[in-house]
Amino acid sequence: MTYTDTPCPEYPVPNGYRCGFIAIVGRPNVGKSTLMNHLIGQKISITSKKAQTTRHKVTGIYTDDTAQFVFVDTPGFQTDHRNALNDRLNQNVTEALTGIDAVVFVVEAMRLTEADRTVIKQLPKHTPVILAVNKIDKDKAKDKYALQAFIDDVRREFDFAAAEAVSAKHGLRIANLLELLKTYLPESVPMYPEDMVTDKSSRFLAMEIVREKLFRYLGEELPYAMNVEVEQFKEENGIQHIYIAVLVDKENQKPIVIGKGGEKLKKISTEARLDMEKLFDCKVFLQVWVKVKSGWADDIRFLNELGM
Repeated sequence: MTYTDTPCPEYPVPNGYRCGFIAIVGRPNVGKSTLMNHLIGQKISITSKKAQTTRHKVTGIYTDDTAQFVFVDTPGFQTDHRNALNDRLNQNVTEALTGIDAVVFVVEAMRLTEADRTVIKQLPKHTPVILAVNKIDKDKAKDKYALQAFIDDVRREFDFAAAEAVSAKHGLRIANLLELLKTYLPESVPMYPEDMVTDKSSRFLAMEIVREKLFRYLGEELPYAMNVEVEQFKEENGIQHIYIAVLVDKENQKPIVIGKGGEKLKKISTEARLDMEKLFDCKVFLQVWVKVKSGWADDIRFLNELGM
């Protein structure tokens, strides 16, 4: 697997080959990251039921014989919590909508909220926007007439170029969405090698894996102002040595992450290490610890250091 961002050398491609950038946007927790993982056929963007799992734009790449799709996964547009972190996340969403060829707006089947409408207001007027109605496996969405009526209602909110109903969780109708998106990509040679699935570094992916486990195993206990940073990443004798710090805002939040007798942090570290070994295809030595950095979510300079 390739993680470098070396430009793809020119090589013959079929007539009519297409390549372009596609932004995936929507309110928090509608399944954007799960959708992208299924679109590219591999997990590179983290998923969780907790809002604001995705904090970085993650580029996922899917290549076949007729097209190369370069997907940009974005944070859910946040209106509930206002601080420097969320202002930066919302800025990332807005920036992701510039210089792209198509937008996928993801909404949950049978549920259109004011938060969805807030995102709709950010959608570009001169770029094709495809409506992706996700979670069609829900009971209420199994009535095809009710589902179609919901889709028609959403389409009255914006001039969508097209619409497709999918289940990102179960991979339903993902191929249909890809075929639909292909028609909106410009004719072009591929920008990346055909075996490349992301332009993110192994260091970044390791950090994201640990964050996912924190969200997954701590659930609602997880402090909102929490993030992770890689303090060391090196290879020795074929083993990847990775040292990651979990950042919390207050001293009394440390025990929440660590757990009784260190059991929670141990479970998080073990699960993260196994995922890293599968992704990087090598042995991994992983050490994770918790440290306090008060006010980090409002520290613009520190957010810049984290690459946000």
